[in-house]
Amino acid sequence: MNKATFGKAKLSEALQISILMKTVNVQAYAIDGIRPEMATYIDKRFSPEYIESVIKSNTKRIIVSYLNNNPIGVAEIILDTTCPIKKIKTPELSKLYILERFYGKGVGYKLLKEVEKELYLEVFTENPKAVSFYERQSYQKIGKVDFPMQDNNYRNWVMTKKLN
Repeated sequence: MNKATFGKAKLSEALQISILMKTVNVQAYAIDGIRPEMATYIDKRFSPEYIESVIKSNTKRIIVSYLNNNPIGVAEIILDTTCPIKKIKTPELSKLYILERFYGKGVGYKLLKEVEKELYLEVFTENPKAVSFYERQSYQKIGKVDFPMQDNNYRNWVMTKKLN
């Protein structure tokens, strides 16, 4: 694999980022297939228009991992948020999405290093690959919260890491 590069998302990449995020979300969260609330959530939350609004935002940031100038992974950071367990203001790693084809090649690790400061993240409790990945990066579970999606709630681990 050629060397991955990293950069802040550009408006011209909104469609590519939208498709990448939809693909990874379905792969990670559709454990029972695609439920109606999931389809609605994915359609709205990962639309090119929504991605453009995030790219333009002063309170959110998307960092992209590229291979040959094409997105292969993204990290979305919410800058102005409060950790639901510790109740302190700290940035949240809202999304760390890597195309499955690039798992195990260091892309997730390098992308995480690009965005790390002291932050917290939430990860679906039924996504053992993601939980294991974060634990290998020294993140610790500090509690659980619900992620509401229409009429259902999905349990997420809240994880943090102390940085030197």
